Amino acid sequence: MAMGYVVVVLAQTVILPILFGCAKLAAHDGWTIVETFGRWFLFWGVGTRLALAGTVQLIKPDFTTQAILGGDSHSGAKLVTQELGFANLAMGLGAIAGTFLGGGLAAAITGGLFMGIAGARHLGQRGQNVKERVATCTDLLVFVAMAAYAVALIR
Repeated sequence: MAMGYVVVVLAQTVILPILFGCAKLAAHDGWTIVETFGRWFLFWGVGTRLALAGTVQLIKPDFTTQAILGGDSHSGAKLVTQELGFANLAMGLGAIAGTFLGGGLAAAITGGLFMGIAGARHLGQRGQNVKERVATCTDLLVFVAMAAYAVALIR
């Protein structure tokens, strides 16, 4: 299960944004490099990543609660996980919509801050497994991409 997670997260936060960004740059449609890659990091790194995470948290809350709390989780933890799922799904869908509607400044700021805070929180955590290290590094990568994109959109 961990390897599948790693592949999906790396695809969403590294491979697909770069592939789509390169394809868009090759089309020579006038976007700057930061706008091009920022838009695709918004779509894939924030949008699809958070929408997928939220969907999993809503459908299978035990997957997240056991990963965070370990062992059996009680109904209160499941409810909190599902609330997190709604938030992740909403942010993800907002980022997907923002990619194509109005440039996505609000979604870039919101999603970027969320990913940056999550990544920073995990930086000092000792004993991370591969899944946790990949999540931490890609959270921070998306944060940097969204910060650059937001600055480019504001200018």
